[in-house]
Amino acid sequence: MPILAPLPERLRPTSLEHFVGQEHLRGRIENLLRATRLPSLLLFGPPGCGKSTLALFLAHAHGRKVTRLSAPEAGLAQLRRTLAGTDVLVLDELHRFSKAQQDFFLPLLESGELTMIATTTENPSFSVTRQLLSRLHVLRLRPLTGAELLRLAERGAKEQELSLEKDSLEMLASLSGGDARVLLNLLEYVAALPDDQRTCEGIRAALPELVMRHDKTGDSHYDIASALIKSIRGSDPDAALYYLACFLEGGEDPRFICRRLILSAAEDVGLADPQALPLAVACQQAVEFTGMPEGFLPLAETVVYLALARKSNSAYAGYSNALREVKASGPQPVPLHLRNPVSKLHKQWGYGKGYLYPHNFPEGWAEQQYLPDTLVGRRFYYPKEHGEEARLTSWWKRLWSRKGQKL
Repeated sequence: MPILAPLPERLRPTSLEHFVGQEHLRGRIENLLRATRLPSLLLFGPPGCGKSTLALFLAHAHGRKVTRLSAPEAGLAQLRRTLAGTDVLVLDELHRFSKAQQDFFLPLLESGELTMIATTTENPSFSVTRQLLSRLHVLRLRPLTGAELLRLAERGAKEQELSLEKDSLEMLASLSGGDARVLLNLLEYVAALPDDQRTCEGIRAALPELVMRHDKTGDSHYDIASALIKSIRGSDPDAALYYLACFLEGGEDPRFICRRLILSAAEDVGLADPQALPLAVACQQAVEFTGMPEGFLPLAETVVYLALARKSNSAYAGYSNALREVKASGPQPVPLHLRNPVSKLHKQWGYGKGYLYPHNFPEGWAEQQYLPDTLVGRRFYYPKEHGEEARLTSWWKRLWSRKGQKL
């Protein structure tokens, strides 16, 4: 009895007519199919969006001999043997090739001896060498929309002679995360269930626990990190907790999350709530001590605290202002009275002469110059007028106003 191919393979389209999704590329794809000569391409997009399918029917439309390889299984020796006589190479997971392996293709593509259609889930700006990328036309594919996934679900149910209510199909489409392959695999799983379990509630209860897709080095990693920090910065604890859950359920290293929270506490909360930074550091220590999965507790507490805290980036902005000055003019000479006279010669040169020790004065403050001569009067730090920073700077503002300097 022949082995039945998996549903995703049985429904793989062989022409653009049956291809679902990527409407933004439809015109370019049609032009490529009609072109006299197919250029080498790189199809970049998330899993299950149709990269390999699109690559295959573009290749077969132009090549007499088409070879398909997956980067993880192809070494250079195998490539040399396999590519003999090949017109079009369909190469999956190009990002898995090393720089040396990617360089192997440069002369072949340069001479036109080979046309390559490569696919990748990784941002090619980081995963593909600059030399190879310059020889490829990049097409960016998008995750399938809910409506597109529903069309695929209906097609998959029909292929399996499976009768499902629309709400069940919509639920499966939602659970697939924009991935057509995941959706069709879920449909195959549902087809094996008893008839009385094929309700929306029965399917949800019977489905295996979904494994979230999270690549710790890919775009999704940095997208979620960016969303988490921006949600904290925007004081949205619900969104921040959601992205924290995405990270943890995806298997992210909690140490990476702790580092991001410590930086957010210093950059975004800052002096508006000085307790945020020690809390974030304590969170890192708690996660190291308790381990996972219980480590989600201090992480969740810290994320919510940071999101609720008043925000001030004055320390970050102040440092950026000072750094800009140093880069523009270089380090300026330190005033002599601030220099430490560690030798007799230093004292002869005037090091430390006239320095006023603040603790010897009322309120622990003495009026004297601290900035280099060329920068006297320059401002780098501009405090915010809310949270703890307003209280912390009130004393400082009062003292410096004695000098007639407006702060």
